[in-house]
Amino acid sequence: MSNHDLILSTPAVARPWRERLGSAMPLLVLGPSLLASFVYVFVFTGWTLYISLSNSSLLPTYGFVGLDNYASLWANRRWNIAYNNLFLFSGFYIVGSMTVGLLLAILIDQRVRGEAVWRTIFLYPLAVSFIVTGTVWSWLYNPTDGIQAMVRGLGWTNFSFALASDRRYAIYAVIITGVWQSSGFAMALFLAGLRSVDSDLIKAAQIDGASTFRIYRKVLLPTIAPIFLAVAVIQIQFAIKTFDLVAALTKGGPGISTTFPAIYVYDLMFQRGQIGEGAAAAIMMLAALAVVLVPYSFWVVWRRRKEAGHG
Repeated sequence: MSNHDLILSTPAVARPWRERLGSAMPLLVLGPSLLASFVYVFVFTGWTLYISLSNSSLLPTYGFVGLDNYASLWANRRWNIAYNNLFLFSGFYIVGSMTVGLLLAILIDQRVRGEAVWRTIFLYPLAVSFIVTGTVWSWLYNPTDGIQAMVRGLGWTNFSFALASDRRYAIYAVIITGVWQSSGFAMALFLAGLRSVDSDLIKAAQIDGASTFRIYRKVLLPTIAPIFLAVAVIQIQFAIKTFDLVAALTKGGPGISTTFPAIYVYDLMFQRGQIGEGAAAAIMMLAALAVVLVPYSFWVVWRRRKEAGHG
């Protein structure tokens, strides 16, 4: 075989190798991330579950004690307050942020002047971390330097706005701050949904003489119903994992009035050295997330299959 023949035959040999590398490239790129995600989610979850069934204290040990840590956890008054706060916060936080977000989305959907500026203003809180938000709002709630001091300085000496300092109302200070932080996120999703509705539906309703309120109530909002569910699920995840907002705003106080499960888990594991009970608390938080995410995942799969069947 001549050198000319060897040169001509080289691409024919190299092409299959390049094709195999090209087909394997997605796996090579995604493989490490998928492996890390598997270890981080499933392996560590399994390890945490086992630790929650062990007699671990300051360091992990593997003496099996069954459900003793869970029994001790639920017998603890602070944990019960933390779980009650979670449900109270989640309910008001989700409804409040979705309501404010929807109202803002409807207002911006009216093609107001300076729409881009308003969108930026309403979305700005989302760009700020919960630590920063909690710190700034703690200043506002401070009775000596915040809103209360400012209003009293204007002459209203009986005005009171020390929510974060009052054991009875501190949880509502956390709720108000959380709603302020997350309403812009809900607004963005609702606005995207409203803008995606077929304009022919709106024109048909207008031709029938429907008012703007009726168009939203009968046409637009029912059309974007799946977005309501998606926003609610995402907000529930934020609520269950709430830690930094409370840590910066109230530090779980006054007393234990704003303790949340994540705050309590941190306290058990890193302050008290009770790793076994802390792991049990973490598993209970995971269970709360699963109660939300698993049904939602099944619903998404069912909806896609239904749409594929109709398609």
